[in-house]
Amino acid sequence: MDLRVFTEPQQGATYETLLRVARAAEELNYGAFFRSDHYLHMGSVDGLPGPTDAWTTLAGLARETSRIRLGTLMTAGTFRLPGVLAIQVAQVDQMSGGRVELGLGSGWFEEEHKAYGIPFPKEKFARLEEQLAIVTGLWATPVGDRFNFTGKHYRLQDSPALPKPAQSKVPVLVGGHGAKRTPALAAQYADEFNIPFASVEDSERQFARVRAAAEERGRKAGDLVYSNALVACVGKSDAEVKRRADAIGREVDELKANGLAGSPAEVAEKLERYRAAGTQRVYLQILDLDDLDHLELIAAEVMPQV
Repeated sequence: MDLRVFTEPQQGATYETLLRVARAAEELNYGAFFRSDHYLHMGSVDGLPGPTDAWTTLAGLARETSRIRLGTLMTAGTFRLPGVLAIQVAQVDQMSGGRVELGLGSGWFEEEHKAYGIPFPKEKFARLEEQLAIVTGLWATPVGDRFNFTGKHYRLQDSPALPKPAQSKVPVLVGGHGAKRTPALAAQYADEFNIPFASVEDSERQFARVRAAAEERGRKAGDLVYSNALVACVGKSDAEVKRRADAIGREVDELKANGLAGSPAEVAEKLERYRAAGTQRVYLQILDLDDLDHLELIAAEVMPQV
């Protein structure tokens, strides 16, 4: 199973903090470093020193790491025009030597839009569908050809569809809990389907919907990667688990029920349950970004078991 590091910098992190985590993840052989795309903190934290932009961060990391893959869970479709996003991602992919993956979602956190003057449209899902069509269409257009698109929300006319990413195909992630439209969107555009913070049982049900939707579109269900995002809180002892839970303001029992918490053996056992449900990749939500020993423990004692 591919284990990846997933961070939430809006809760309070500088670029230097993210760089330390990304470099540690690379040295410890995690599959990727991903980050959220938010401009406002959530919950009781103060969010200091303030938000960092996802694609500005990844551009920096692209030049300061060498092997680890880089991406977003999920880029908010409300934050960027799709043509601009296609340029940004292609450029960062070039800067990284072809290590970028794009998770793209509709955007949902209304308060951050209000806080920074970003429009928060009602028809977010329909916009997301057009955004996916535009971004993937721009990248797929042969050099020298032109890309045109006319939709309800966006129109592109005579676009040169440049620049191109370094990769022939940037992996695109689509995710969510929706029972119909989300699986259909993943089946049409995604290379990976991700379900955030879901139980084993809910994951299995949602993966089955995506597989069915893919086959309805004439794709093989196995063409997609199926993944989860789950909070991680691992310790060698009960005391260490509690210390890490306290540091992120969570209860151990709740983390064990809804995430990956406990001893390395407990976490490995739960990951096996997800594997049996169809999970191929897990994004470990790491909330205490100063605790690099946490990453080392998971790499040393969980990763070899899965």
